[in-house]
Amino acid sequence: MGKNLIEALEYIDPAACDYQEWVNVGMALKHEGYDATVWDEWSSRDVSRYHIGECEKKWRSFNGNSSPVTAGTIFQMAFENGYSPERESYELDWDSEIGSRSDGIIIDRNWIEGREIAEPVNWDPVKEITTYLETLFESSENVGYNFRSFKNDKGKYIPTDKGAFDRTAGELLQELSMCDGDIGAVFGDYDKEAGAWIRFNPLDGKDIKNANVTDFRYALVEADNMELDKQNAIIRELELPVAVLMYSGGKSIHAIVRVDAADSDEYRKRVDFLYNICKKNGLTLDQNNRNPSRLSRIPGVERGGKKQFIIDTNIGKASWDEWKEWIEGINDDLPDIESLDDLWDNMPELAPPLIDGVLRQGHKMLIAGPSKAGKSYALIELSIAIAEGTKWLGFQCAQGRVMYVNLELDRASCLHRLKDVYNALGIAPKNRKNIDIWNLRGRSVPMDKLAPKLIRRASKKNYAAIIIDPIYKVITGDENSADQMAAFCNQFDKVCNELECAVIYCHHHSKGAQGGKRSMDRASGSGVFARDPDALLDLIELDINENLRTAEENKSVCDIAYKWLCRFNKDMFLSDDDRLSPVQIMKTVKENLQLKTRQHITEEIEAAKKALYSRTAWRIEATLREFPKFAPVNVWFDYPIHKIDNDGVLKDINPDEQWKQNFSKKKSTKERQDERKESIMATFESCNIDGKVTVQDMAELSGISEKTVRRHLKEHGGFWIDGNEVGLKEQGQNRDK
Repeated sequence: MGKNLIEALEYIDPAACDYQEWVNVGMALKHEGYDATVWDEWSSRDVSRYHIGECEKKWRSFNGNSSPVTAGTIFQMAFENGYSPERESYELDWDSEIGSRSDGIIIDRNWIEGREIAEPVNWDPVKEITTYLETLFESSENVGYNFRSFKNDKGKYIPTDKGAFDRTAGELLQELSMCDGDIGAVFGDYDKEAGAWIRFNPLDGKDIKNANVTDFRYALVEADNMELDKQNAIIRELELPVAVLMYSGGKSIHAIVRVDAADSDEYRKRVDFLYNICKKNGLTLDQNNRNPSRLSRIPGVERGGKKQFIIDTNIGKASWDEWKEWIEGINDDLPDIESLDDLWDNMPELAPPLIDGVLRQGHKMLIAGPSKAGKSYALIELSIAIAEGTKWLGFQCAQGRVMYVNLELDRASCLHRLKDVYNALGIAPKNRKNIDIWNLRGRSVPMDKLAPKLIRRASKKNYAAIIIDPIYKVITGDENSADQMAAFCNQFDKVCNELECAVIYCHHHSKGAQGGKRSMDRASGSGVFARDPDALLDLIELDINENLRTAEENKSVCDIAYKWLCRFNKDMFLSDDDRLSPVQIMKTVKENLQLKTRQHITEEIEAAKKALYSRTAWRIEATLREFPKFAPVNVWFDYPIHKIDNDGVLKDINPDEQWKQNFSKKKSTKERQDERKESIMATFESCNIDGKVTVQDMAELSGISEKTVRRHLKEHGGFWIDGNEVGLKEQGQNRDK
């Protein structure tokens, strides 16, 4: 970065900096490890303010702070003066903006070709001054000028006094027409080493102050930080509405620019805009020239052996309004208006899908859901699916590179989670190099500050997707404010456009029940969240009743037992009906497999039931902009991954109904007792492999305490308990102890 920083410094004129800007340059240089001599050498270019030893003294006071001024400050100042480095070779400050460099920049100083100026072949001082007056003034307007000067202690010629301001342009023109070429007879004699001056705005004839200006018509543009031919070229390239362009006889060209302000306030605003545009395009202007009553060089006189003369008149745009509209039109970054007829037979290609039927490349997607829905795991699953080019939730993903922006987990947890999900999916990590992780826990900043940093780091990495998890960590403004959230979401567009990749992020549901809401209305905060992305996938939890949970447990028991029976070629003893009955299949296991094998089966069933107890069911609904809406996808969140419900056991669950039931109908005592009896019976049957079931076994499998198991067994009434052993009662039997 060292070479580029010094190059950037060349684009900053110390004479145009205020005190704080000058100090900031010094602090940035020190922060980046430079010596005070670099700052001193740069500062010495400002001859009028430079003092030997001042930089070194100030340098010693820079001791650093928690928010240091960095190289980004120098680069940003250089950008405004036309500097354009390689993108990856600098680092912006937190307050620097991506995209601002093009705002108002029309000219690249590195490629501007100079436009030479030449003295008039036939020198006619009277004609020069006459042209100046006729171009800028009405005949009845008073003109201020000064032909008297003295040399100050710095060797610079400056006007001696206020000069004259009591004659009109008409009077001066008449006298010039009769002076026979002797301009001294009209204005007074002048020192040919000093030259002479004139004021470009009309006065009231009483004084020369800003308050005496009668029409805020013109502003002075003067820059002496580059060669004359380049000054001339830039002024013309900028299409400035110049009334008179003249050579000062020194290091600068003076452009008298039309601003046509209604009053002093508007004049100030227009001059600020004018100077800002000039500065961004390489013309660092003398800030002292902002005054409407300012003196400028008058043509038709000599200065230090050189002539002050008019180069051109009435160039560039015809008026201020036309010029400003042109500037804003060039820099609005908006696309041109297109005719459908022109494009009808030559339509642009659609961006290819990143996720088939869901999201196109370069578009935005939001995953919304409540806490514990496994949204982060879903995003990690998606990262892996894109990296490996596999399916995600049943949808094929195009293969590409992914940046996963982790804002919530500590670094170790995040990395382990990625590996755990890879393993749980059963996918070989052949393309794990396609996943980059940016861990920002404890270091996240608002999205408007994060976006430029992200863009800088991700540029030229050719990412297919940037995944941000979660966005509540980087929200800027009030989450419920539509305009503030629109501005926030615009940052995602900036990332998409700059990097030409998809941006995928997750957000939480609002508080309260969600079953009665549309999927796009469940995300917390302003509706902008739901309407801004090109694809919204919303997760809502499905209520798993005891019957469904029991059925899933029974299925798990049957699948595990059948696998072991097949392993030992004992499945022949099962009928089709027995294959689906946990009681009958466990009976077959007991009759045909050895004790040690049955113990393995018991352990596997217990582990499976614990996993079933902790898993949750979810329905994914979509709101899509680019594709037709697909049927809801039902999934199990079986930690740490989501699994599609291929058996269809979740399809008949109606979240709207369960939401209503939660508020309109409570289970009766008998219903709760019946469900508990079914559950305790299923648990007993799952443990009953070797003919001996214990309270401890049932407690471990159910995930409840032994005390609760004993209470449920007694409430059921069909079991006996002998110490720690449990069994089914025969009619009239009672062995409870």
